[in-house]
Amino acid sequence: MSFERNQILIEASKTAVRNSPYPTESGKPIYPSELFGADVFSLDTLSKCLPKSVFQDFLKQKNGRRQLEKSTADSIAHAVRVWAMDKGATHFTHWFQPQTDSTAEKHDSFLSLKATFTPMGEQITPIDSFSGSQLVQAEPDASSFPSGGMRTTFEARGYTVWDTTSPMFIREGPNRTSVLYIPSVFISYNGEALDEKTVLLRSSEVLSKAACELLNLIDPSPFASEPYYNHVFTTLGTEQEFFLVDRSLHALRPDLKICGRTLVGRLPPRHQQLEDHYFGKMPSKVLAAISETELELYKLGVPLKTRHNEVAPGQFEVAPIFEEAMVAVDHNLLTMDVLHKVAHRHDLKVLFHEKPFKGVNGSGKHCNWSMSTDRGENLLDPTVKPETNYRFLLFLVAVLYAVHKHGSLLRAGISSSSNEHRLGANEAPPGIISVFLGEYLTEVLDSIEESREVRSFSKPQLKTIKLGGKALDVKVSSLPNISRDLTDRNRTSPFAFTGNKFEFRAVGSKQSPSFPVTLLNCAVASCVHDVTEDLRKAMGSKPQPSDEDILKVVKKYIKLSKSVRFEGDNYSDDWVKEAEKRGLPNIKDAPTAFNQLLSSVNKDMLTSLGIFSETELHSRYHILMEKYAKSIIVEAETLKDLINQHVSPSAFEYRKLLAETTLALKQTQLSAQAEINVLKKLGDLVEDMQEGLDVLNAATEQVHTIEEPQAKAYYASNQIVPIMEKLRENTDAIEELVADKFWTLPKYTELLLNL
Repeated sequence: MSFERNQILIEASKTAVRNSPYPTESGKPIYPSELFGADVFSLDTLSKCLPKSVFQDFLKQKNGRRQLEKSTADSIAHAVRVWAMDKGATHFTHWFQPQTDSTAEKHDSFLSLKATFTPMGEQITPIDSFSGSQLVQAEPDASSFPSGGMRTTFEARGYTVWDTTSPMFIREGPNRTSVLYIPSVFISYNGEALDEKTVLLRSSEVLSKAACELLNLIDPSPFASEPYYNHVFTTLGTEQEFFLVDRSLHALRPDLKICGRTLVGRLPPRHQQLEDHYFGKMPSKVLAAISETELELYKLGVPLKTRHNEVAPGQFEVAPIFEEAMVAVDHNLLTMDVLHKVAHRHDLKVLFHEKPFKGVNGSGKHCNWSMSTDRGENLLDPTVKPETNYRFLLFLVAVLYAVHKHGSLLRAGISSSSNEHRLGANEAPPGIISVFLGEYLTEVLDSIEESREVRSFSKPQLKTIKLGGKALDVKVSSLPNISRDLTDRNRTSPFAFTGNKFEFRAVGSKQSPSFPVTLLNCAVASCVHDVTEDLRKAMGSKPQPSDEDILKVVKKYIKLSKSVRFEGDNYSDDWVKEAEKRGLPNIKDAPTAFNQLLSSVNKDMLTSLGIFSETELHSRYHILMEKYAKSIIVEAETLKDLINQHVSPSAFEYRKLLAETTLALKQTQLSAQAEINVLKKLGDLVEDMQEGLDVLNAATEQVHTIEEPQAKAYYASNQIVPIMEKLRENTDAIEELVADKFWTLPKYTELLLNL
């Protein structure tokens, strides 16, 4: 083993687990519920700081019923400044989501100078101030963020605008100071969306209006002047998977530091094949880091609920309670950021890349999505008898039709250079977007389509103990009865129904959930409109549709969307063949997926709903293509450095040793055949590697001559990626041959099994 690797492993084994004391009050532990939201400027806190009339004005603005008055903004700014400074805040920042799958912030101090003119001359007085205009708006440089051509270098002006749907909060910084964070959107000088959040807010409003229109049609208010339903919001729960590795070992891997994934490296003899890591006991260092992360996130109002080991060694997951989608996205990005910072304190490095290690499971961000009314009703709750829950059936078939009609759009939303390594790799859904409903709901839809009764699902070994569930007889008298769900789960499906929500499993762990959820909202909103129009036609002049009218429409959309439903193994080759017969697109690379944004069926829908303008949509397309090409080029250049600085020198040094040993053995008239065999095999591999390196050099030189983003992305995908994959096979074979003491890069054994 190389000296650096050896020293790091020795030091890591000596490092004590970091102790972060649980918060107490008067010697008694504080309950999580008491800690929750302590650093959040909530509506309840705001209501106590403002006059009742001013607070009511703000609520009307927040709910979209009036503009925010300057006096109201000034009152809120004063209240939040006092609250934040009492908690140690010295700065404030507009916190926004540029199209980088991350967040951005610029800190400004509350400190200001006030000039007073007296007979003695100008007097400067330091004051702490924060105005309503500073709260509402700030101005970052729009030309320095991805804009897809909407902003050029000399057109720098852009605006961040306070998003009143998401609460402000403070985060602790160094030296016992804090910063007030103001969740914001980011727009250009001309008002185009430059961020991920603006379009998410638009899509949520459009879906709300479409859903309320359908709800008020089937369940009209007895009062003609007021609709029964005024708002439908999307709920989201994001299961976040990630890897943790020793920070010192990470520092010795240029590929991990630069690209977030290993570009070379072979699997150890033991990794995940024994299936013993999933739900296993967390390593002490990992548990300490995640526990500290949870405490910080509780104070920020992030409702983390679950933590556990994932399938691959070194892989873990945390998951929150469901929230309104806009807040849930903010909280997911906060979760990633806090995990990153806390891991650093524990001498760990968190990896959010979808596939940091070849050969073991990658990471996803499973987005659990549903719709709820302002009355607290989940529109995707089938209840105990879904076959007669007509409201549920209408929204269910609308979602199914949305996935069928705009599946290629959803595929575009989950595509990236990093997620390409995960999709279809027998651990995550393939590039075919399909829906899993489960046996019971499938039977319900089939029975409606065939105009018959729902078949019974009772089995001899089961006894019904309550409506909507089954009791499992495990034949152990001391065990209690448990309730079985109506349907099983399908972890191979990219879009699976899981009881009262859909789990969009194909979203990548590194990406912001904003864009995939925006596209899903848009697709569903469009198809809810279609369902509503067909229902109006079916009901004619009647004031309310009959059950027969509803079933007629439901049956139509069951038939239209039937091909997108699949209950089997999405990993199987048979499904790929079956999907082709059904006409479902099997998009295998990111550039082809991005093209779906501009296909007529998707582009017309997105622009007609007002979610994207033509300019905004084309800019997104160009940004995605550029980002893809740049990511591949960075990986290619990094791989070249790895080979030149690490793999080749290690192979050359070991080959030199073998050659010297062979010569010495021959001089002593001993057999050197074993050494000769290894030497020849290693020599062939090194020559192949050098030839591959020459090909990669030529390809990277060529890609830099291509200016058009789409052509550059396709060249990177079709030419550079295969060269890199072949080179990796070669370097991994060299790693297997070279003696460990000559290998300078930390190996998978150390990275994955050293926590």
